[in-house]
Amino acid sequence: MLDTDIFSEFLRGNDKAFANIEKYLLQYKSFNISIITYYEILSGLLYKDAKKQLEAFERIVALNNIIPLTVKSVKIAANIQADLRKKGSVIGHTDTLIAGIAIENNLQLITNNTAHFNRINQLDIANWSINVKNTSS
Repeated sequence: MLDTDIFSEFLRGNDKAFANIEKYLLQYKSFNISIITYYEILSGLLYKDAKKQLEAFERIVALNNIIPLTVKSVKIAANIQADLRKKGSVIGHTDTLIAGIAIENNLQLITNNTAHFNRINQLDIANWSINVKNTSS
């Protein structure tokens, strides 16, 4: 599942993010984003009044999968947030919601925000803005 930062890099044409997503799509035909990522990107494009980018974003999203927020993913996220608060290592609520969605759906989270998401032990993460992914493994 693509995190907001990786999907944003893809939309901006970042070479490594674009190449990794392109390789992934050759094998799997579609990718996943969370409803939280959809919200974050949509609200940013609306704020900037970026009509052309908004149209392109909606076309791309329509070809892929938006993973919903459920009661179960909210409970997972709330437990993560509470645990991180107890440790004094809080991350943003949207990040914990994204993590909850990924964990509930057994999806690896593709993110450049490893500093935050590395704090969540049960979350599988990878960073596609650094290296080009080998889809054969």
